[in-house]
Amino acid sequence: MTEKDIKAVGIISGGLDSMLACRVLMDQGINVTAITFVTPFFGSAKGETAAASLGITHHVIDITGEHLKMVKAPKYGYGRNMNPCIDCHAMMFTKAGEVMEEISGHFLFSGEVLGQRPMSQNVKALRLVEKESGYDGLIVRPLSAKLLPETEAEKAGFVDRERLLDIQGRSRKRQMELAAGYGLNEFPTPGGGCLLTDPGFSIRLKELFEVSPQADATDVTRLKYGRHFRLPGGSKAIVGRHKDDNDELEKLFSPDDYSLQVEGITGPLVLLEKGADEGDIKIAAALTLRYSRAAGRTAAAVIMTGTGETERKVTVAPADDEATERYRIA
Repeated sequence: MTEKDIKAVGIISGGLDSMLACRVLMDQGINVTAITFVTPFFGSAKGETAAASLGITHHVIDITGEHLKMVKAPKYGYGRNMNPCIDCHAMMFTKAGEVMEEISGHFLFSGEVLGQRPMSQNVKALRLVEKESGYDGLIVRPLSAKLLPETEAEKAGFVDRERLLDIQGRSRKRQMELAAGYGLNEFPTPGGGCLLTDPGFSIRLKELFEVSPQADATDVTRLKYGRHFRLPGGSKAIVGRHKDDNDELEKLFSPDDYSLQVEGITGPLVLLEKGADEGDIKIAAALTLRYSRAAGRTAAAVIMTGTGETERKVTVAPADDEATERYRIA
């Protein structure tokens, strides 16, 4: 079997490490296929750009339903925020392994660097991910392989261990040198790819799961936009911060949700969840007014639109600081 006959399937985020992992294997003549996964917590744009720049086959796989179920109750718990990295990585490798089998591939890989992230990139965690994935011995980390136990893929000769690397830690010096050598000039800055590692988003997500254990992908996607308020009656109001927020929230209304906007004055779009009682409606209207250009008025009318495009006017005073902070989630 020649090098060109060896097929490797890798998980890439689109960051520099995953791009370098691809290049290290490509230098051995290995046929590389890349996969980027999609959920409400991370997307595929960077992965698509990276794969195109490398000229490799790329698949985008949406794992939202299965992933969200896992995030609610991860077997190995969360990191510093709501990031279940071990469970998440194991799931991704399981899915990548299915693709590997479909194309008669030989091993899996990723751009993980030993010691770069304390929870998910230590020796114990990397081994645990392998075992949980169902592909123990077939996951190669090209950037740190020489510091890790030899995999079955290396023993079988699918990849030459001597041509792999020994990078570790949080420093980016080695990666930047490699990037220059490969002529990789455009790549995203590290971090920021997964919302589950974001402290503010994690506060919102934890609160959502506590109040609504059956929360779905739409509920989670809403967390990315606007200011969020949990009202006394139990409903939630989401107040758009700017036009982009308003535009995105408009796409995320469910049947029976209420839309609130100040009458005749520029201001936010507010999504008030279905089932809101009269008290929550008045508070949501007051919040709508507070973040509009009518915030300095003693009172103004807010137009509330519900199912069937029926409208009603709710005249309220703007919410004060105390009420705003009392109900704010994050």
